[in-house]
Amino acid sequence: MLFNLTYTSLNFLFFVLATMLVYFLFPAKKYKWTVLLAASVFFYIVCGYKFAFYILFTTLSTYLIALWIERVADKSKKLLKEKKKEWDRDQKKNYKNRIKVQKRLIMALALVINFGILAFLKYYNFFAGSLNDVLGSFGVAFSAPTLKLVLPLGISFYTFQSMGYIVDVYREKTAAQRNPFKLLLFVSFFPQIIQGPISIYDQLAHQLFEPHEFSFTRMKHGMELILWGFFKKLVIADRAAVLITAVEKDYAQYNGTALTFTILLYALQLYADFSGGIDISRGVAQIFGIDMIDNFKRPYFSRSINEYWRRWHISLGGWLKNYLFYPIAMSNVFINAGKKMKNTRFGKTAAGAHVAKVLPTSIASLIVFLVVGVWHGADWKYVAFGLWNGVIIMLSILLQPLFDGVVDKLHIKRTNPFFIGFQIFRTLIVVLVGYVFDVAPSFGEGMRTLTGFFTNQNIPQAFEQLSKIPLIAHDYAVIGLGGVVILIASLIQERHQDTDIRHMLDKKSFATRFALLYIGVMSVVIFGIYGSGYNAADFVYMQF
Repeated sequence: MLFNLTYTSLNFLFFVLATMLVYFLFPAKKYKWTVLLAASVFFYIVCGYKFAFYILFTTLSTYLIALWIERVADKSKKLLKEKKKEWDRDQKKNYKNRIKVQKRLIMALALVINFGILAFLKYYNFFAGSLNDVLGSFGVAFSAPTLKLVLPLGISFYTFQSMGYIVDVYREKTAAQRNPFKLLLFVSFFPQIIQGPISIYDQLAHQLFEPHEFSFTRMKHGMELILWGFFKKLVIADRAAVLITAVEKDYAQYNGTALTFTILLYALQLYADFSGGIDISRGVAQIFGIDMIDNFKRPYFSRSINEYWRRWHISLGGWLKNYLFYPIAMSNVFINAGKKMKNTRFGKTAAGAHVAKVLPTSIASLIVFLVVGVWHGADWKYVAFGLWNGVIIMLSILLQPLFDGVVDKLHIKRTNPFFIGFQIFRTLIVVLVGYVFDVAPSFGEGMRTLTGFFTNQNIPQAFEQLSKIPLIAHDYAVIGLGGVVILIASLIQERHQDTDIRHMLDKKSFATRFALLYIGVMSVVIFGIYGSGYNAADFVYMQF
């Protein structure tokens, strides 16, 4: 990085301010988008200039292949129109099938090239090391070389976003973008390049290209969201990261109690870090008149693991649902497998009919979460993370009638607050088990941690171990109070889902609004972790 331009730096705020001034004062309204493009290119060069080639290659290949797909589709429609009277039904059907295969092959070319680059950079050393371990266990002398590979800034996010655009062009949901510089803006838009959200072309692109006039209300709401993100990131997440990082460096030395506390703290740190970063991204975009997808909807209030993943990293979940889950679940292979099972003796029973009906959905869910696990990192612990979530979701789908039957037989009202509380607590436990594989340095250590929850609990020893970490009572108090603030805000938002807190604040008196904003600013200034001699923790999802 040429100089510090991270989202929580003062330089970044000046950069946003300068971009805002140029954007809203730019005389040619039709070309205001070029200001955002210039800012995005500048941001990427400053933060990742050594690897800018990758994002340029992805943009160029995406641009050319999308045009290719559209050209094939247009030519086929033209020919079908010309041959409308000459060709019979079978000839038209055969021609359409040939064109569909051709378009699919062209789309596959884009997917293989771009996901291939991502896979090579992110997973080559993992697979090389795993291969060496397997060959070594059989006494084979061959050793695959490891390479010094570095992930370009935001490669997972811009690759997923670009390939979603390619699929939408293939499906004829989106027209191919004719201007390569506009496509580059969609791929590289600076507020989202660090950690998302992963936007859909039809949702974001037109907002980027349309001219937006200055709006004091939008600027105010954007700045409030940025302040909320700063609070979560600098006051809570980066302070909690001190303990979590220290534990990760010497993981094997901590007992089950200390690791239990670390996992609980990690749940708060991860949410504050990731959602805080997304709040900053969305707040900056909103200043320019652009609404990006909300990536979180109070996930820790979820009553099932399925619901949790609908509330957590919503943009990734939406991408996987649209471009991976549905193609798998609706494929002929899975649908036919369900039909064959339905015709068996087991399939004619009530349980068998249910299993046959949801089999494509449950297997597709397992595959999707394997991808989620691998996306999180090149390590067997992330495979375990994906499998854990995938298996739980698959079982919940398959066994849903059994669960419903138990609830009905016990005469439990699904609206009972205690039952809802039980569901939330149960889901949180499932989520925390998954987090173990995030924090543990390896799959083996993750399994040791799970065992230690039951066999290695010692509170006095844990206090002694954690006391060596450079956090004092003041820090834990700030983290705890910060967590309470997030909880209160989440409860308010959960109760008023038809609006958000910023619009609710607009209805309060000036004195109330000023007091709350003043407290927020001073909390970040006084309790935030920043300044010379301290490097703010990287956003957690930057590594993905």
